[in-house]
Amino acid sequence: MKAVAYTQSLAISNSQSLQDIVLEQPSAAGHDILVKVNAIAVNPVDCKIRNNVAPAEGEHRVLGWDAVGEVVAIGEAVSYFNVGDKVYYAGDLNRQGCNAQFQLVDERIAAKKPTSLSDSEAAALPLTTITAWELLFERLAIKQQQPDAKEQSNDVILIVGAAGGVGSILVQLASVLTGATVIATASRESSVSWVKKLGADYVVDHTKPLVEQIEQLAIGQVTHVASLTHTDSYLDSYVELLAPMGKIALIDDPQSIEIKKLKPKSISLHWEFMFTRSMFNTTDIGEQHRLLTNAAELIDQGYLHTTVAKHLGVINAENLKAAHALLESGKSIGKIVLEGF
Repeated sequence: MKAVAYTQSLAISNSQSLQDIVLEQPSAAGHDILVKVNAIAVNPVDCKIRNNVAPAEGEHRVLGWDAVGEVVAIGEAVSYFNVGDKVYYAGDLNRQGCNAQFQLVDERIAAKKPTSLSDSEAAALPLTTITAWELLFERLAIKQQQPDAKEQSNDVILIVGAAGGVGSILVQLASVLTGATVIATASRESSVSWVKKLGADYVVDHTKPLVEQIEQLAIGQVTHVASLTHTDSYLDSYVELLAPMGKIALIDDPQSIEIKKLKPKSISLHWEFMFTRSMFNTTDIGEQHRLLTNAAELIDQGYLHTTVAKHLGVINAENLKAAHALLESGKSIGKIVLEGF
């Protein structure tokens, strides 16, 4: 089968940073389904792994943690899917990724794809949807409500880095499934328009002091912060803005956090890492199947929308290098997808 892989950690500008290769097609057993990959999305985690995790000498590492495809074989323990089903999923960080024609994935972290979306539109969603959903409802523990409830709560959530992949679905989830007031951060005109379209109630510029901008909104204190980027740079602002007993959830990797600053207000700090369930085979690993199933229903009902911003063509090394370069530039909006081999 065709695949794109790397053998050593190299700058994306290096011609050997990603390579087109041929691998043996895997076989399904246990809870695994074998998926013929139709479309993928690229995430910052792809770049982090490529830059920091070198394969063993003589081995190839296949990246990719967002995919849509067709089930072509199932293991003996599979109960959620049949051959021929279209599925979407984010996969497992400990296994080979989806930058290949065929991939094994545990059925318990996959779901049937939204029927109203194309393969590439659906491929944009799994990793960021899982991350945003777990961050919002499990880490920050904001009360979930039905999408038509329109019941306004006293929650005020600040989403920093709202125009990126996770932010683009998090803004939608917070707007559609909670009664919270949503403040998004964005700095460029295109980013501001993007997050407003997704449902943000207010938009502030994260390149300027946050406290003054948010205080001028006169909407009360922030109760929850979703810190999706540069957490260490904004921590003092979070502490000042947050109400006592407020919550911060983050997904980035700050070099250090002075957590003692959180003590006077009893602010709690939560890390969200969507691969935790699959990496440790947790007893509730099936929650990600249910989460993605719920998200697919909300998409097909018109409440949530794909976050595709750029389609870079077929799945090959050249196009994946372009996707990695765009992500590493820090100027990407929404999700980058590729389709077909």
